[in-house]
Amino acid sequence: MSEELDAGAASYETAILAGGCFWCLEAVYREVRGVESVESGYTGGFVVDPSYNEVCSGDTGHVEAVRISFDPRVVTYRQLLEIFFIIHDPTQRNRQGNDIGSQYRSAIFWFDERQRFHCNRIIEELRRIRVFLAPIVTEVRPAEPFYLADPYHQDYYRRNPQLSYCERVITPKLEKFYLTFAALRAGSDSASD
Repeated sequence: MSEELDAGAASYETAILAGGCFWCLEAVYREVRGVESVESGYTGGFVVDPSYNEVCSGDTGHVEAVRISFDPRVVTYRQLLEIFFIIHDPTQRNRQGNDIGSQYRSAIFWFDERQRFHCNRIIEELRRIRVFLAPIVTEVRPAEPFYLADPYHQDYYRRNPQLSYCERVITPKLEKFYLTFAALRAGSDSASD
C-alpha cells in the first residue's frame, strides 16, 4: 500500500517479510538505500497482540517478521525480495539455522496484487533456474495484522553487535548483503534497478 506522507514528499510503500529471527532481517534492511524504517514484530497468527514469549512457544501461529517502509523510487519491492532470498534459506521449513519453530518460517505477506505477482514470479524464477538444491517453502500470504515487538527487540543488532549471536549469525548476513548488493547499500553512490 502506498501512503502519501505530505505534499511533495515521497510516496512510501510497505513490505512485510519473515525469514528467521527478526533481528537478522531488521539489521540488513536498515542498511538498504531507500528504506525509511524497519520494525520488528509478529504477524500471521491468531492471537491478538501476542507477547514475545507467546510467539516463542510456537502456539500462536505468528512468525517473527519485519515491516519495512520504503521509497519505491529508490529501491523496488522486487529488489527487497531479491535481498530476502539471498540473506536467508527459503528451503528450511519452520527454522533458520539453529532457530527452530514455526515462528521462524519463511514467509512474505503481500499488500496488493502487484506485490503478490512479484512474490510468485521471483519464487518461480528461482525454482526454474534451480538456485536452491531443495524446494522453496516460503509462504506467500495476504498481509495480516502486524504487532510490534517490545522496544528491546527494535534495532537490536546496532545496539548489541558484540553479542555472540550477532557476531555469528547477523554479521555474516550483513556481509553477504554488502557483497551482493553494494549499489543498494545506504550511503553508496548509486542504486541499481
